[in-house]
Amino acid sequence: MNKKLIEEEINKYGSLNEPFFFTISYDFTKFYINKISTLPNRIKFEINSKSKNKNKHQTKVEKYPISFKEYKEKFDFLQNQIREGNTYLLNLTAKTKIKTNFSLDEIYEKVDAKFKLRYKNKDDNFVCFSPERFVKIKKNKIYTYPMKGTIDSSISNAKAKILGDIKEMAEHTMVVDLLRNDLGVVASKVRVDEFRYIDKINAGNKKLLQVSSKISANLEENWQKKLGTIITSMLPAGSITGTPKKKTIELLKEIEGYERDFYTGIFGVYDGENFDSSVMIRFIEEDKNNNQYYKSGGGITCDSNANLEYEELLDKIYLPF
Repeated sequence: MNKKLIEEEINKYGSLNEPFFFTISYDFTKFYINKISTLPNRIKFEINSKSKNKNKHQTKVEKYPISFKEYKEKFDFLQNQIREGNTYLLNLTAKTKIKTNFSLDEIYEKVDAKFKLRYKNKDDNFVCFSPERFVKIKKNKIYTYPMKGTIDSSISNAKAKILGDIKEMAEHTMVVDLLRNDLGVVASKVRVDEFRYIDKINAGNKKLLQVSSKISANLEENWQKKLGTIITSMLPAGSITGTPKKKTIELLKEIEGYERDFYTGIFGVYDGENFDSSVMIRFIEEDKNNNQYYKSGGGITCDSNANLEYEELLDKIYLPF
């Protein structure tokens, strides 16, 4: 099974203290792991980069999404699953055909994001510009930063509204609880260092406020030898699946109607001392016919409104130049 192969390969590089790059698809069906020193030019990345705030380009994105009717059918199915107690939170995503004036290489060069990846091989061709860290490891401590809750910063009292929204609070709290449990499997003394803090994110022609939390825990000495075990045991990431994780993943596979592939997987780097990684959201892939598709989504709870969730799905389709 690929999950076991991935675990063993990352454990090997960690044991050797060999700097390496990796990316893993959402369902473990695809992965790539290689030494930094021999990484091919077709793979480019930036980890934890500072915002450039250029805003020099007009970024028009034409969107051809699934209909609201089709989305509502999926939404209603999930609401029924919530009522039956099978799940409490699900991250429903969709694949939207788009048209832009930019190639994936141009998007990678121009885009402003904390985590960026340009990846191409014979089967996969995508660019990712994610604001969301998965886990970071430094000096025997592991950190994760679940991100859940977004609002347009131009809305009056935006910060107060997002922090005071009951639905958003419930969604974020559930994700934090899930990630605490995930960390507890691989580490000790889990604690929430910061709960629901705000970051401002450049979203092309607007700024978004994004709600995150910071969770930390202690790892054993020589965690490098178990790095693959640590990472794979926490996947898929809780922020892009839901809770309880196993059942929620089954429900999402049943209803989403497309393959996520690398979207909502992770990528990252071990530099020989520290480890950092990102959840692959804000994601555009290109098929063999040069058609571009943007994959996006949002969290669904019992308090969710179908119209607002559909609008969020489309709002997240943007180019942050």
